Amino acid sequence: MTGRRRNPIAPHPLRRRAQTQLRRRQESGRKPAGGATTANETLRLVHELQVHQIELEMQNEELQKARGAMEASLAKYSELYDFAPVGYFTLNREGVICECNLAGASLLGLVRSALVKRRFATFVTAEDRPSFLALLRRVFDQPAMQEGDLRLPRAGSGPIDIRIRCNLSAGSELCQMAVWDITQRRLAERAEIVRRQLELMTAANQVLETEIARRRKVEVALKESELRARDLLGESQKMQGQLREYSRRILRVQEDQRAAISRDLHDRVGQLLVAINIHLTAFADAAMRQPKSIKGSIGPILKLLEESAEHVHSFARELRPTSLDDLGLIPALAAYLRAFRKRKDFRIEFAAFEGVEAMDSDKRMVLYRVVQEALTNVVKHAKATRVNVSIFKAPGGVCLEISDNGKAFNVRQLAPDQSNQRLGMIGMRERVEMVGGRFHVVSKAGKGTTVQAQIPFAAAGRGS
Repeated sequence: MTGRRRNPIAPHPLRRRAQTQLRRRQESGRKPAGGATTANETLRLVHELQVHQIELEMQNEELQKARGAMEASLAKYSELYDFAPVGYFTLNREGVICECNLAGASLLGLVRSALVKRRFATFVTAEDRPSFLALLRRVFDQPAMQEGDLRLPRAGSGPIDIRIRCNLSAGSELCQMAVWDITQRRLAERAEIVRRQLELMTAANQVLETEIARRRKVEVALKESELRARDLLGESQKMQGQLREYSRRILRVQEDQRAAISRDLHDRVGQLLVAINIHLTAFADAAMRQPKSIKGSIGPILKLLEESAEHVHSFARELRPTSLDDLGLIPALAAYLRAFRKRKDFRIEFAAFEGVEAMDSDKRMVLYRVVQEALTNVVKHAKATRVNVSIFKAPGGVCLEISDNGKAFNVRQLAPDQSNQRLGMIGMRERVEMVGGRFHVVSKAGKGTTVQAQIPFAAAGRGS
């Protein structure tokens, strides 16, 4: 039994201490009964067991103390490891994270439990990943400390710059890696580079500004001598451009008018003339066969002739009513509205300020065209049943107002209709502003649309 006993931590002093404690226990305790009959060998074995028990108890105390010291050291080491300002990682040969501290987890933007068993390379930018893998291979193939700079992507912001230092752990096949965030240092370095570049650029700009100022002084004399010639040339080119624009506009207007006249002649007068021709042919045949039926056959022809004359008269009135120049704006508008009322089935009310006749013919023509186009828009788009046309006195001029009870529209979406061959809202505005007036449109759901054109007199005091 003594041969199987474990070696104590300190054999000789510990055994002496154990024997001393056993002797003290025996002397202080009672002697066993029947001691005179106990064999010497039994006493010896009991003595050895008691000594061995005391040795084990003392060894256990020493081990407990050592364990407590080790746990305190481990806690201190763990605290230093976890709360170190530098990120620490333990990687295997494949680059898989085995351990990391809190600073390392913060650098990668994840909790520590989510990082274990993941490859560190997946957190490196795609551009720097090959460099990191090559550095990791060098650590395991050539056991020596390796350093390198990498970048880690961050969601919502640019990548951060880090510096890593790797080395093999003593007695294991694991790589210990320390990571520093050097983003601020890199930013400072870049800022310093930019500052130096700005200084160089500022110095270069100063040289250039000096040279520019010198050249400007040289050019001032030439510019002054050329200003008048350029002004004259610019005015000439501007006038030429305006003339070309006016010519194009006149040609477009002429072509539009010709197209409108051609359509009206073809659709109205042309069809009437064809009908008259057909009736005349039938009339000639009937006159040859039955001369007495001439009087009855000529009636439809006369009716078609009257209709043709009315169309021609209406067509001329659309181009430019003679009554506007002969009688004035109010009679011309009254005649136009009467004819318009006959063609369209809705109510028109008209009231006018007599002082409008004091305006020149161009302004009166503008008012007439605005009424024409406004009524055309009412028929095409508003589907109204009542229209009010009024001309009343306004400060310094007159105001034309056309209002209806039809559908409203979004005034902000006014745009010139390229397919419209007549004057639209934009055309009305241009006509009014061309004679120095102001044009305004109001359209509200349930209340209809109101068009206003305010035009000043040619001179102050006219029309009063």
